[in-house]
Amino acid sequence: MSLPIGELLTLATARLVEKDISDSPKLDAELLLAEAVNRNRTWLYTWPERQPTEAEKNLFEDYIARRLAGEPIAYILRRREFWGLELECNESTLIPRHETELLIETALNLQLPDAAKILDLGTGTGAIALALASERPQWQISAVDNFPEIIDLAKRNAANLGLNFVSWHTGSWFEPIAPSQSFDLIISNPPYVESDSPWLDQGDVCFEPRSALTAGVDGMDDL
Repeated sequence: MSLPIGELLTLATARLVEKDISDSPKLDAELLLAEAVNRNRTWLYTWPERQPTEAEKNLFEDYIARRLAGEPIAYILRRREFWGLELECNESTLIPRHETELLIETALNLQLPDAAKILDLGTGTGAIALALASERPQWQISAVDNFPEIIDLAKRNAANLGLNFVSWHTGSWFEPIAPSQSFDLIISNPPYVESDSPWLDQGDVCFEPRSALTAGVDGMDDL
């Protein structure tokens, strides 16, 4: 017999605390249980006495096991919020981080033309390009990434958000951009970690692709 929602949350949170796998164990448990029962987090606290189905309980247990193994929440849920936008995520690229929103704030505060031409290099999920597009739809935004599967992911995010006017290009940095093209702003959050950094073996980073994190022995190759 399945435990009620409230007890499941309490037990799962305790397991995550004991494992010390997360800075936000209670939030992690809430997000994973809400996903398993296909509800929002508010519903969990509105109906703590409700019992999930056996299939929902098993799915939640699978999610918790993956989180206890260190897998990032964004990869388990296959999505991440960035700049108020819900982005699809997968293991092909870096998980968008809220610290990167500083780049968006900085770009929006620049004195740029009304129809500014913007280039986002190493776009990943498309987070930077799509955040800018959501705020400045009149800007002409191009985005580049080296891997076709990553560009496909970014295109799906654009389609899901109705931001289909971003131009996507596959290639290494400036490679797919014509030499004659010019831009008012070039923006990027490139890899900058040393290839032998001990940080790569900690937390969520263990699950992310090294190509999105490292840039040679001193971290400066891409820059």
